[in-house]
Amino acid sequence: MDDYIVRATAANHQIRAFAATTRNLVEEARTRHDSSPVVTAALGRLLTAGAMMGSMMKGEKDMLTLQVNGGGPMKGMTVTADSKANVKGYAIEPVVMIPANSKGKLDVAGAVGVGFLNVIKDMGMKEPYSGQTMLQTSEIAEDLTYYFATSEQVPSSVGLGVLMEKNNVVKQAGGFIIQLMPFAEESVIASLEDKLKHVNSVTTMLDQGMNPEQILSYLLGDLGLEILDTIPTRFYCNCSKKRVEKAIISIGEKDIKEMIADGKEIEVKCHFCYTAYQFTVDELKHMLKG
Repeated sequence: MDDYIVRATAANHQIRAFAATTRNLVEEARTRHDSSPVVTAALGRLLTAGAMMGSMMKGEKDMLTLQVNGGGPMKGMTVTADSKANVKGYAIEPVVMIPANSKGKLDVAGAVGVGFLNVIKDMGMKEPYSGQTMLQTSEIAEDLTYYFATSEQVPSSVGLGVLMEKNNVVKQAGGFIIQLMPFAEESVIASLEDKLKHVNSVTTMLDQGMNPEQILSYLLGDLGLEILDTIPTRFYCNCSKKRVEKAIISIGEKDIKEMIADGKEIEVKCHFCYTAYQFTVDELKHMLKG
C-alpha cells in the first residue's frame, strides 16, 4: 500500500481530522540511516506527525520543522515537511540499544529522555512562527497533543505508532490528528472524549488491516464523518551537490584552505537522507575563487 494522508471533517465542521499510513516512508528513513528499532519507532512517529502537520499548511512554499531535543541516548531528532506532505528527518544518534519498557515495548521515552519540542513554521512572513513546549511523556504523540493545546490553543488528540518486525524492518506505521474547532458544542466534545477513551493503539489498528479512512470512520463515524480528500506522502530530501557546496562555502575560507592543503578528496553527507557528496581538491579551489 502506498503512503497517504486522509483529510476529513466531522460534526458539521466542528472537528477536523487527519489520518495517515506511513510504512514506506518510515522504512525508507530506517534504511537510509540504518537506525536501531527504538530510534526507528521514535523518528517514525515524528515523521508521521510532520507529514500530517505539513499537509495542514496552505502555502506552496510553507515549511514545517519539528525538533525534539532530549537528554536520552538518542539526544534529539529533526523532521521537516512541506505543504505537499513531503517529509524528511534524522536522529542525532541513529543507533541506540536500551531494554524494553515495563510493557515490553520499545522504550521510545527512554531513548528520547526529558527535554523540549520545538515547532517552527516558515510561512513566508518576516519571521517564522516558533513554539516550544516541554516534553510531557517523550512518547511524541502526547507531546504534540500538549503542544497543540498550549501553543496553538487547539484541543487535539494525536495518535502515532510504528510497529517493527523481528528483523528490524518496519511492519506498520501511521497515525491520526483530531482537532476541535473553537465553536465545537459540549455534546460533540463529550462524545469525542468518550470515544477516544476506548481507542486501541494506532499500531493495533494498522496491524488489524485498518486503513486511514477506516481509522477515521472508527473514531468519528458516529459524528458524521466527511472525507474531504487524500494526498500522497513520502520521504523526500531536496539536497543536491550545489546545496552542499553552498554549505561548505559558508564554513569560511580558512577551513577550505586547510582541506585543500590536506590534498585529499572530501566527502560530505546530508543529515536528512545520508546521501554522500564527494568534492575534489580542484572543486574546493574553485569554491575559493567563487
